[in-house]
Amino acid sequence: MSPATPSPATSFGPVADAYDRARPSYPVEAVTWLTGGGRAHVVDLGAGTGKLTEVLHRSGHHVLATEPLLPMLVRLGRRVPVPYAAATAEAIPVRSRSVDVVTCGQSFHWFDAERALPEIARVLRPGGVLALAWNTYDTSIPWVRRLKRILDPASDRDGALPTRALLESPYFGFVEEKQFRFWQTHTARSLGELARSVSHVATMSERDRERALAEVASLYDGYGRGHDGMQLPWVTRCFRAVVRHQDLPPEPTDAPVDHDVDPPGLDGPQPPPTERRPPEDPGMQLIDFR
Repeated sequence: MSPATPSPATSFGPVADAYDRARPSYPVEAVTWLTGGGRAHVVDLGAGTGKLTEVLHRSGHHVLATEPLLPMLVRLGRRVPVPYAAATAEAIPVRSRSVDVVTCGQSFHWFDAERALPEIARVLRPGGVLALAWNTYDTSIPWVRRLKRILDPASDRDGALPTRALLESPYFGFVEEKQFRFWQTHTARSLGELARSVSHVATMSERDRERALAEVASLYDGYGRGHDGMQLPWVTRCFRAVVRHQDLPPEPTDAPVDHDVDPPGLDGPQPPPTERRPPEDPGMQLIDFR
């Protein structure tokens, strides 16, 4: 990969427009299952251009969307009238125990799970839920298998998704799973934009990318095309788990403190540090759901 080539994690910025136009949304039934129904305070991590955020908002939830890539965040702001922040899953800008549900639509695999999972647990209320969702190609159909081999040959290999970190995490309990199937209509142009929005394609050399896009165009001409365009089948794979606060690490208390000297900017002596579960907020509050 040359220095000018974006990494997979940052490759979506330059293709944010194509991503916004061509990527599928999420079935309402899947979002209802993920959130448990009823109104909830939700933080949507790695929200991209707001595909999942939009369905959460329409479903009546109070949503804060976070996304580290500014080109994606700009489009999210245009799409959905909710608070949003340029932030990562490893440093969530909300108070401890203030959120009912944390959602990750098509984003959990980009996180540093060792840092993100305790941070997600920190912001969840007792009984709160971490909910993950991926829109995956329905490879039970032969031409869809061919499309996947062109666009994303390494993803979802053998049906596995990167949920092992959650399954092994001490901060969350039993992981439930459910699948939802839906169809997305594509024209030749929108299928090409879908291809451009995939990180595997976005990080190719220009020559390889043009070859892949030509294969996608050829596939559109030869498979599944009706009078109203191509019907591309998807399977939304959903996972949810309840937080376990008792296993969060305590706040560090071994730093030396001189109680005879007031810390800069504070009025009067400060009390010695105390152990807390979960740790205190990271000093970057943006929104308080309470």
